[in-house]
Amino acid sequence: MPRYTSTKNQLDYNIQVWEIVRRIPSGMVCTYGRIADIIPPPNEMDPKSYKAFGARWVGGAMAQCPDDVPWWRVINSQGKISARPTAPRQRELLEEEGVIFDEREKIDLKVFLWEEGKDSSTQPTLFS
Repeated sequence: MPRYTSTKNQLDYNIQVWEIVRRIPSGMVCTYGRIADIIPPPNEMDPKSYKAFGARWVGGAMAQCPDDVPWWRVINSQGKISARPTAPRQRELLEEEGVIFDEREKIDLKVFLWEEGKDSSTQPTLFS
């Protein structure tokens, strides 16, 4: 499999990521991989390779996101906050929005995962 460090149109890709993240409602989260799945593979890349690299590209976009992007709502596929200096602040912001962490510091994705195109009022909640 070829090694892709970025797409040819990195800024365009990043903008797509940021637009998606802006749609994640308060109290919900999305994973890097789910965000990558929403964005079609670049023309220069086969879908299998994109599946392998897309989540990393989303992470790269989030590392450069503008101030108006709710970066704290993006977590890893295990339902955890990725290790980095801002992790305590990310947890604090998510908890302020009502996101609950279990004893293993995981978020229940069956409860808090936002899915593109699904009205948040029809998504499962803690009380449904």
